[in-house]
Amino acid sequence: MVRLGQNFLADPNLLDAILRDAGLDADDIVLEVGVGEGVLTERLAVAASHVHAVEIDRGLEPALTVVTDHPNVDLHWGDAMKLDLAALAPAPTAVVANLPYSVATPLILRTIEELPSVGRWTVMVQREIADRLRAAPGSRIYGSPSVMVQLACDAKLLRTVDPAVFRPRPRVESAILGLRRTGPSADPATRELIRAAFAHRRKSLARSLEHRRPGSLDAARAALAELGLPEDARAEALAPEQFVALATKLQPS
Repeated sequence: MVRLGQNFLADPNLLDAILRDAGLDADDIVLEVGVGEGVLTERLAVAASHVHAVEIDRGLEPALTVVTDHPNVDLHWGDAMKLDLAALAPAPTAVVANLPYSVATPLILRTIEELPSVGRWTVMVQREIADRLRAAPGSRIYGSPSVMVQLACDAKLLRTVDPAVFRPRPRVESAILGLRRTGPSADPATRELIRAAFAHRRKSLARSLEHRRPGSLDAARAALAELGLPEDARAEALAPEQFVALATKLQPS
């Protein structure tokens, strides 16, 4: 299963802890990506109204008959980065998962953007990813994903996880990350600005934008000055909400 970027949880105490961290209500609709052998899915089925369980590895089908026996579980076979998540019915209100580490960041960003019905995430990720998504401005690990997550959510490290609880044992540290939605995802113009701003980290933000938008240098510097920021500020110096303000100022009139 390592080839698919997922390690199976083998500790029932941790599974119970994840469920407690999720704080599910009886009417919650849960999206779980990376079902594995279904040990978390079974707990989610008892705690929530409905579970959308997504798994890419058809080789696990014989082990998941116990999951499909639950009438409130829909098992979706496929790549979660390609499935039409917005078409899931009923619409998910929470994401609870041991995410495949290879797609954890883009999957979190995708669910924030495409599933406005989701209000909270309780996800197992690589510790490095948990630290990056909740990094503060000015940090060397603060980047485009940090900004886009923090524009829509409060991010909190809920607990670190011993590699010994996985099978096979991963070579990286893991953590449970909690997100609570505080607003909508960034609009397309702001998302494009954020990605362009961080595309050349050694350059100033305005210079980085110039690579993506030739002829924009003077306008970007003027907009930064209007926001009370240095004209040569780098992207990592801006707080998430300052990117929204900058995108607004750079919109064509």
